[in-house]
Amino acid sequence: MNLSSHTLRRAAVAAIACAAILTPSAALAAHARPEVGPVPRGFAADSVTFVSPREAFVLGTAPCAVAPCTSIVRTLDRGASWRGVPAPVVKIGRPAVPGAAVWGIRFATRSHGFVFGTGLWVTTDGSAHWTQIPGPGGSILSLATIDGQVLALTARCTPATGCARTGRLVRRPLGGGRWSRVTGVNLGFFDFRDTVNLIATQARVAAILDGTHVLVTKDGGLSIVRRATPCTTEGVDLAVSVAVTSANGLALVCAGQSASGQEIKDVFVSGDDGLHWHKAGMPSNGGILGTIGAATPAQLTVTADSFESWLYHSADGGRTWRTARAFADAGLGWADLGFTTSADGVVVHGAVDLDGNRDHRPGQLLLTGNAGASWVLVRF
Repeated sequence: MNLSSHTLRRAAVAAIACAAILTPSAALAAHARPEVGPVPRGFAADSVTFVSPREAFVLGTAPCAVAPCTSIVRTLDRGASWRGVPAPVVKIGRPAVPGAAVWGIRFATRSHGFVFGTGLWVTTDGSAHWTQIPGPGGSILSLATIDGQVLALTARCTPATGCARTGRLVRRPLGGGRWSRVTGVNLGFFDFRDTVNLIATQARVAAILDGTHVLVTKDGGLSIVRRATPCTTEGVDLAVSVAVTSANGLALVCAGQSASGQEIKDVFVSGDDGLHWHKAGMPSNGGILGTIGAATPAQLTVTADSFESWLYHSADGGRTWRTARAFADAGLGWADLGFTTSADGVVVHGAVDLDGNRDHRPGQLLLTGNAGASWVLVRF
C-alpha cells in the first residue's frame, strides 16, 4: 500500500520526461536500488503496501525541523529490519484539509509505485526518485494497480465543504497515458479517515462500493459489472465495506443501529461476483465498523473502533467471530487492512493525520502470518 501528494520541482519533471531516451547504461543506473538511510526518529505510519511476501514500503512521517516531514521506509525481510528511502516533498494529511497533502502509497512492482492524495507522484526506480505527474482531477481517495491498469477513486474535497458524496472511478494504463472515466460512484457515508481501502483488490479482481451497489471489474476497469447489495433488503442501514475473497468471491459488511459506540454489523458473502448473497454471521457490536479484509473466502477480518480499537476475525467464512487484537486507545482506529497471501496480512493502527505527527498518533504497523487469527506489532 502506498501514498503521495502535491508540487515537486521542475527539474524532477524534466528528468522523468527524458526517461524515454536514456542510454542502456543510464537506464540501468536509474533502476538501481535507492540510497537508503536510517529510519527517521519517531517515524509513524500512515499507509503501507506490500509488493511481495517480504518486501514492503510504508508511507509516514516523523518530527523534523523543516517541513514537509514525509518519509518512506522499506523492508526486504517482512519487517525484521527497515531502512529509510526517498519520499515525495509533500506533507502528510487527510482529504479536505487546507493545502496539498498525501495519504496513500501503492506499488505495482518493486520498482513502480505511486503516492497519492491531492496530487499524484510516481517512482519507477523503487523510491530512488519521485516525480509529480498529472492526476485525474480532484482528491485521489483510493488507488490500486491491477491488470496493467491504474484505478483511482476521486472526489472534490475542500476545507469549507468537506468531500463530495459523489465521486468518479477513473483509469489509465500503468505505463502512462490519459485518464479515462469509468463511472460515477456514490460514496455513501464512509469514514474519510480511511479512504485508501475503498478499492478492494485480490485475484486480479477489483470491487468498489457504489451506494447500495457493488462495482466489480476483472480487467482493470475496462468493463464493470454492477450488483445490488443485500443491506437494505435485509433491513440493515448501509453497505460500509467490501472485500474480494477469490476470483469470483466477495465479502460485504452492512452496518446500522449505531449507539453508544456500538453498531450492528452483518457480514454477507457471495460466490458469483455479487449476483447472489447469503448472510454469513455477525461480528461483535463493539465499535463503529471500519473495513473488511479477506485472506481467503474462509478467513475474514473486520476493523472497528469507538472507545477502543478492535480487529475481529472469522475462520469459517464469517459465521463465527472472535477478537483477534484490541487496543484501549480511545478509538484511534485502523488503516490499510490487507492481505498479500492466504496467510500474510498487514494493518496500520492509529495512522498519522498531520505532517510531523504533531498530534502524536502511534502509527503502528501490525502483521499477521496466520490469516488474521493473531497480529504482531512491528518495530521500525
